[in-house]
This record gives sequence, structure tokens and C-alpha cells, in this order.
Amino acid sequence: MEQKRLTHRSMVFVLAGGRGSRLKELTDRRVKPAVYFGGKTRIIDFALSNALNSGIRKMAVATQYKAHSLIRHLQRGWSFFRAERNEFLDILPASQRSNNESWYKGTADAVTQNIDIVDSYGVDYVIILAGDHIYKMDYELMLRQHVDSGADVTVGCLTVPREEASAFGVMATDDTGRITSFLEKPADPPATPEDSTKALASMGIYVFDWKFLRNLLQEDAQNADSTNDFGHDLIPHIVKHGKAIAHRFDESCVRNADAPVYWKDVGTIDAFWESNIDLTSFTPDLDLWDKNWPIWTYSESVPPAKFIHDERDRRGMAISSMISGGCIISGTEVRNSSLFTNVHTNSYAVLDQAVVLPNVVVNRSARLRQVVIDSGVIIPEGLVVGEDPTEDARWFNVTERGTTLITQSMLDRRYKEL
Repeated sequence: MEQKRLTHRSMVFVLAGGRGSRLKELTDRRVKPAVYFGGKTRIIDFALSNALNSGIRKMAVATQYKAHSLIRHLQRGWSFFRAERNEFLDILPASQRSNNESWYKGTADAVTQNIDIVDSYGVDYVIILAGDHIYKMDYELMLRQHVDSGADVTVGCLTVPREEASAFGVMATDDTGRITSFLEKPADPPATPEDSTKALASMGIYVFDWKFLRNLLQEDAQNADSTNDFGHDLIPHIVKHGKAIAHRFDESCVRNADAPVYWKDVGTIDAFWESNIDLTSFTPDLDLWDKNWPIWTYSESVPPAKFIHDERDRRGMAISSMISGGCIISGTEVRNSSLFTNVHTNSYAVLDQAVVLPNVVVNRSARLRQVVIDSGVIIPEGLVVGEDPTEDARWFNVTERGTTLITQSMLDRRYKEL
């Protein structure tokens, strides 16, 4: 019974306003949490599904940069909450809720500008989440640690090699898990108490008592020197003046037995491509097939995938691949690829290690290797990508690791200049 009471007295506040500029043209039309992932979901679905599966039925999502795609997805895929059962998912776009500001100035300010809305939820605990990471986590376990420890804030953290920790906010802790310092991207990250080769990196997940956080936000809003950000301002302040506790992700990560801890920031084209392709492996580290911890999303009403033609060099086939509903694989060879909803391919085409977002058409004889294709793109007949990096770079965005991003505007420019 106590477990239910904790989640019923809690809400999640999801910060989903950042563009994610390292994803290049993939976020020209949509915010990073709205980017497609895993065949049919969006990135934000992981944070929201974690909350839902943990037993939390009160959620708020703060939006800002190019939010239409995200808002439309939330309205279509997450509209099943029932207010009469005291369940909510509120979308909170940046708006003129304060005297002279319209945009959220920082992550903490996004909550500050919506204090009245959080008040209306009548909750005791607030979990602050980033909306742009891929992971499966039971927030109830973190909540319980927060309550049992009497912390002012509990900070979710990853155990990472010290040489990689400089890219994160890093915590030093004592033997009890109390955070003694919080450093933003330090050149020499502090080690964990038990292993000098490991460090604790912040996941951007924070649990607060709402009354405590409410007062802290109001104080921070009056500080002219503050950047109004959790990582830069509020957490270091609590570490210095209050009680901050580290919650280790491996204690609440939802995974199969013997599977590694899985958390990904798919913030670059290479990371996005690699994480999607990893799902096509025999036993992927991220289990999307687990019925006990499903990833909820908007599911279009589409027919099953179809494979047609069975001739030499014109065989509709897919090997070690994920093919979503509405796809028609017409005489195309697909290998180690992920095709999202409503992708149509044509005869003699070859897709190898391709991540193809929804509603793409691949015309005849195209050969595409190690690519990410944006939604709605029409691949012209005979296009070859992934065999000549120099030629590819003339028209498309090619990463240092050889992944090529293709958008319709790139193809239109190529067509005009050739």
C-alpha cells in the first residue's frame, strides 16, 4: 500500500524544450524529444512511459522550441488520462506567464513559471525529467530512497568511466551516498568511493519534496546572478547548504536478467543511427518487447508490412531488420536496417544499415548504406549513398564516422544543381 501512496502523491515534470542542435537537420522541424526512435516511438515516450509504468498518473511537459510536432504527438498518443480519476498530462508551452518574459530562461525557470499549475496537482513530490534520453527506469525506487533518506533532493546518476565523465555534470559522494560536490563538466572528474576508475554522472533526473522545491524556485527567481537552471544553480546550492543524495541508476534500471544498464543520449547523428541499428541485433541491450514495461506511444492505424516480388535481384526481403506497419518492401533487399511506419521501397533497391523515418519513398535501384533518412523524403531512382564519402558530402550531411543524413531539402538542392 505504501508503494502506491508514494506514486499517487507524485508527479513528473518533463523538460522538453531544447532543440538538440547536434542532431543537425533532424531538429530543423521538430524539437529533440519529438524525434522518432525505435521504429515507431518518439524519444519523449521513454520518460513518459517510465512514469506511467512506475504508477505515476500526473504529468506535465514543458515545451519551447518548434513544439508543434511534439504537442501533436502528445495529444494523439497520450490523451488517455482521465481527469475524473485525478489523472493528467498537461502541455505547458512557453508563454507570457510572468511580467516581461515569454521564453523559459532555464530549466528551473520552466518550473517556476508554472508553480500555480503544479500547486493545482496537490502532490507531495515532484520528479524533474529530461525528455530526450532513451532508458527504462522505475521511478518508484528512486522516490522511496528520497523519502527514506530525508534528502532535500535526490539526483539520478550513471556510473561511467572517469575518462568519459568530463562530458557530464559529475558528483562526488561520501560512503553514505550524500553528494559532497557537484561539478559541471570537470577536467578531472572525482571518482566514486569504491572505484577510482569510475565517476557518477548526472542524468538530469531530480526528486524533490514540492514544498521545498517551491520555496527554492521562488528564492532563485529573485537572484539576479542565477541562470535559473537546476544543474548550474539549484543543485550546487543544495549540495552546499542542504542534503543532496545520489541515486544510482543501476538500482532502478528496468532490464532483463544479465542485461547491461541501458541509458543513451541520442544527441548526435552517429549516436542516433547506432542506437537504432543496435535494436536490430539478435538480443539488443534495450528490450522493446518487454510486456511488463511497455513503451507507450501513438499508434497509427496502418496495415501490416508487406513484402512482394521473388525474383533474382528483385526480391522483397528483410534480414536482421525492424519493419514497421504500413511498409511495402517491393523487390528491395533490406539488411540490418530500421524502417519506420509507411516506408515504401521499390524494385532493385538495397538498404543496408539504414534508419528510415516515416513516410519515406525509396525509388528503384537506389543503394543506401549507413544512412539516416528524414521523414517524408522521396529518394530518387538510382541514388547511391554510402559508397563514395566525398561525393556524398557534396550534397548531404556526412559525419566523421561515415553516417549520412539525408533530408528532402538536401535532395532538392542536389536536383537543382545537377
